[in-house]
Amino acid sequence: MSFLEVLYFIIPTSIAYAAPLILTAIGGVFSERSGVVNIGLEGLMVMGAFVGIVFNLAFVNVFGGWTPWIALLAAMLVAAIFSIMHAVASVSFRADQVVSGVAINMLGIAIALFSVKMMFGKGQTDFIQQKIPRVNVPILQDIPIIGPMFFKSLYGTSVLAVVVAFIAWFVLYKTPFGLRLRSVGEHPMAADTMGINVTKIRYAAVIISGGLAGIGGAIYSQTMTGDFGHATINGQGFMALAAMIFGKWHPIGAMGAALFFGFAQTLAISAGSIDIEFIQKIPTVYFHILPYVLTILALAGFIGKANAPKASGVPYIKGSR
Repeated sequence: MSFLEVLYFIIPTSIAYAAPLILTAIGGVFSERSGVVNIGLEGLMVMGAFVGIVFNLAFVNVFGGWTPWIALLAAMLVAAIFSIMHAVASVSFRADQVVSGVAINMLGIAIALFSVKMMFGKGQTDFIQQKIPRVNVPILQDIPIIGPMFFKSLYGTSVLAVVVAFIAWFVLYKTPFGLRLRSVGEHPMAADTMGINVTKIRYAAVIISGGLAGIGGAIYSQTMTGDFGHATINGQGFMALAAMIFGKWHPIGAMGAALFFGFAQTLAISAGSIDIEFIQKIPTVYFHILPYVLTILALAGFIGKANAPKASGVPYIKGSR
């Protein structure tokens, strides 16, 4: 297998694995830019993955080939509603945001697995018939070298994730809503003085983060696994959190970091299929732990230095200083 053939295999797969991380990390960007730490991205991804699979199984005979895409919307809606619990605890009740996020993680997996057991009588769902399909981009796929890498055998959700990243950048940095959201995350008292409803903005940001994380979970379950069980979402939410920090709380930076983690996941799963002597000599276990080691390094701050929004994690009490 030549080096170019390896790239043709690894790059599309890396982008596919990165897509759920991109959307979930951008959801985290919205939440934390508003000043609400969202450790619960893992639990929100779990809910999205669960709802996506169950919806797909239940309505495949109704919607046919459109089922996976409509399942993304269903997952987005349910995860957004689920995230309201985090918003209520963190914003309205001013509870510790890390504790609330951890509770969301535990509650998400508990609800999903209990529901699976009740609905299917076993620890995982059935396999779906309609996965998100791979597509070839006309004309662009014929570009020498680059075409087969980036525009051939590509999941539509990979394109969606990249588009959402640029839309998120535009919303955060080029619209009045984005300016208000960032001001609330930097100095909520000053924003309140200017007539911005801090509570409303933070609620909206947390709900957006829940919706995007739900889509991310549904993408992962409908492209990579094809079913839902206890190990379907296994650390991807924390990888997305690391990508958000690694990307310095910026949508495009988070996308770049997510692509990096997607590459690490691809190596972990596909290393045995890569016919290169150097790769074959490395024990497989090292590739399996690589994504998690990189996550720990990113969260520990060894890779780059990033400053969170100044009011991140700090509850706001109207009139406080």
